[in-house]
Amino acid sequence: MSSIQFFGWEAFYDEDRHLQANQEAKSGRHYTMYHGTSVQQARQIITNGFKQSPDGMLGPGVYVSRDQKKAERYPLRSQPTDRIVLKLSVDCGKIKKIDKDNHPMQKTWNSQGYDTAWVPPNCGMKAVPSGLEEDCVFDPARIEVTDIALAPNMTILTELKQLIAQNQKAPTNPNTSGTCTVCKLKVGPAHTVQVCWGCGETICSLMIKHKCDHY
Repeated sequence: MSSIQFFGWEAFYDEDRHLQANQEAKSGRHYTMYHGTSVQQARQIITNGFKQSPDGMLGPGVYVSRDQKKAERYPLRSQPTDRIVLKLSVDCGKIKKIDKDNHPMQKTWNSQGYDTAWVPPNCGMKAVPSGLEEDCVFDPARIEVTDIALAPNMTILTELKQLIAQNQKAPTNPNTSGTCTVCKLKVGPAHTVQVCWGCGETICSLMIKHKCDHY
C-alpha cells in the first residue's frame, strides 16, 4: 500500500459563523472574523481585550473582517515579521449594511440601534479599494480572540496561543453550551476531536479549515 500525505482541508458551513465573506451577513449571529495587528498589540488585545478606535471609515468601533486576506494586510505599513492575524468569535448583534460612499448612516449606524456595520465585498466604495469585506463592531465586548490565524514564526505563534489559553473565558451565555470547543459547532455524533498526527494540533473533523504544516 502506498503512503498517504496529509496536508489538511478547507470547508464551508452555512451555519452562523461559518459563512464565506461574500455571503449576506445576518443579525443576531456569531461569526468567525479576523483582525490584523502587530505582535505587541496582539499581546495587549489577548490580555486586555480590544479597545474601540475613535474613528474610521465607519466611525468608532473595532474593525474586523470575515475575509482573512483583508486582515493580513494590516497593519498597513508594518513588516511581515511584525504582523499577526487574530482569529475571533464575534457576536454581531444587529447589523447595518453600508454599501455605498456617503451612505446616510455610514458613521451614525450605532446611534440608530445597530451593533455592527457591514461593508459587503466588491460594493464599489472608494474607501475600500481592495473590494474585500469589512466590518465595524461598536462594542469591543462582543469580540473574543479564539486563535491565531497567522504569525511570523512558530515561537511567536506558540507564545500567543498559550496567552489565549491563559486568558480564555468560561462561557457565560447559556446558548453556547453544547458546542464543540474546537470547531464551535453544535456537538453531535459526527464530531471527532483528536490530535492531528501530522502537526500535533487538536482538531475536529468538522472544523472549517485545518492546514497541516508538518510536511
